[in-house]
Amino acid sequence: MKQIQSIVVCGAGTMGAGIAQVSALAGFRTILFDVNASVLEKANNQIDKQLQKMEEKGLLNSAEIVGCLARISCTTDIASCKADLIIEAIVEKIAAKTDLFQQLVAINGNATIYTSNTSSISINKLAVELLYPNQFAGMHFFNPAPLMKLVEVIKGKNTSELVIEQLIAVTKKMNKTPVLCNDAPGFIVNRVARHFYLEAMYMVEQGHISIEQADAIMENAGFKMGPFKLMDLIGLDINYGVSQIVWEALDNPKRLTPSALQKQKVDAGDLGKKTGKGFYEY
Repeated sequence: MKQIQSIVVCGAGTMGAGIAQVSALAGFRTILFDVNASVLEKANNQIDKQLQKMEEKGLLNSAEIVGCLARISCTTDIASCKADLIIEAIVEKIAAKTDLFQQLVAINGNATIYTSNTSSISINKLAVELLYPNQFAGMHFFNPAPLMKLVEVIKGKNTSELVIEQLIAVTKKMNKTPVLCNDAPGFIVNRVARHFYLEAMYMVEQGHISIEQADAIMENAGFKMGPFKLMDLIGLDINYGVSQIVWEALDNPKRLTPSALQKQKVDAGDLGKKTGKGFYEY
């Protein structure tokens, strides 16, 4: 079994930056790639702030922070994206993902493991266009990646058992909890969580409850964040896209119909924290 020592994270948004931080803290040489230099700069700032917070809480010391930052490099040059493991965390669009993976395969060949952080797109569907489907799997982190322990490791129909073993080992080295699942609509968490989001939005749409009340009730029941605050953190476009994919993949059941309230927000460009406005203003 080839030992994974280097990781490329493609996409330097909130999720990609978080994964890169986790990777570097676990001791992996980490390359963070994005086509947009300003997004990379923002990701660097995000990582610095997160590490400072961890130091203030006594979770890291200054030497660990220096080591972590030394293991991360940023690039806008896809030709530099060479590693033992690649984790893709770009926009939730099949065409964009498959195009990226085809470029990465041409650069890295069949010795590299390729994974997608997709929250709902079929791993089997993504693998169809790839030269080495046996080297491809899902590796789904949750926001915020440095704090959330769970990682869904998703096995496609062609994914080799050796690849799955390696991904589980990497996940554990990152101090995360891997949960193995086969490719299915929404995987595990997003399939189960649809009702958490959708029922809350249905109740607001029907005038039974306010957004603030829904969040307060769920937080008082033990959830760290209510459904509306969590959707704003994730991004309404991403959350709505997951609902759409799961709904369509399961033959449009009424109980999983995407929310008109959320679609309205997405169409208006109010996507949550990343745009300064979603269900709340920031």
